[in-house]
Amino acid sequence: MVNSNPMPTSALATTDAPASGGGAETSRATPAGADFDAWAAQRAQRARELIERHVGAGLAPGASLGEAMHYAAALGGKRMRPLLVWATGECLGADPAALDAAALATELVHAYSLVHDDLPCMDNDVLRRGMPTVHVRFGEAMALLAGDALQTRAFEVLTGDAALAPALQARLCGLLAGAAGAAGMAGGQATDLLATGQRLDLDALRDMHARKTGALLRASVLMGVACAAERDAELAARCEPALRTYAENIGLAFQVVDDVLDASMDSATLGKTAGKDAEQGKATFVSLLGVEPARQYAQRLLDQALEALRRLPPPAQQRTQRLAELACRVLARSH
Repeated sequence: MVNSNPMPTSALATTDAPASGGGAETSRATPAGADFDAWAAQRAQRARELIERHVGAGLAPGASLGEAMHYAAALGGKRMRPLLVWATGECLGADPAALDAAALATELVHAYSLVHDDLPCMDNDVLRRGMPTVHVRFGEAMALLAGDALQTRAFEVLTGDAALAPALQARLCGLLAGAAGAAGMAGGQATDLLATGQRLDLDALRDMHARKTGALLRASVLMGVACAAERDAELAARCEPALRTYAENIGLAFQVVDDVLDASMDSATLGKTAGKDAEQGKATFVSLLGVEPARQYAQRLLDQALEALRRLPPPAQQRTQRLAELACRVLARSH
């Protein structure tokens, strides 16, 4: 069974001490942690509802393409990107309908990226979230088409709601396209393929993963800001620099933790094949720094993300608990 908890904790980061500078604790035993768990569960359920409504709609019942799209998007996962959209937008008072569209769009692009990443011509993995990958279940050709269709469906979601102002639709599409394209995920993945078997220095590794992994996480935060700007453009503009810094740090921390987990956890816990980075000669933070220094580096990135939240102006600064908790759980996750 796939763990349905959107943000599980693990022994990767300590759970009994706050991050330096007074950051939020990662313990589930605290009232704040319990409140976050309830909120995250509600938003994860909302993500599932939106996927059921929008993915595969209009395709003939039983059509393989619709089934493959739905399988990829609905299988589970942490829902980190939509949670970032919702947490950011709610912090700044954004319209819930706009946040729903942005949240779903980020998850669909993320789902597409996983389908393509798992293909034999890319990372060649047979497990995702503890289940057979899309190409194993539906074949390589259908997996390729499902990924393509999920990506385009994301932009249909953003432009299909007449209640969203055209300028907001354009801004959201621009942020998402930039995160997914040559300057974002696709470019980062291309660098990753070319770097296989090579040793990158820290700056090159940071740049690669800022695009491959960090770009969509950063866009998720900035799409939440964009939604909020429709109601309070001045507050959104004042908050964007600090939130961008927050997003860049957690985006990089997310990848560092991925590298640590790949080197230290088993396949059953990860829900995907463990140890593939080393087997394939991938350039990772673990191969460059070692497991423990990589953990320490992830902690420093978390500290910087939490410090950025403390720079937000009121009233947003008083509503950052969920963003802080999301950042802490990037380190505390087990898969």
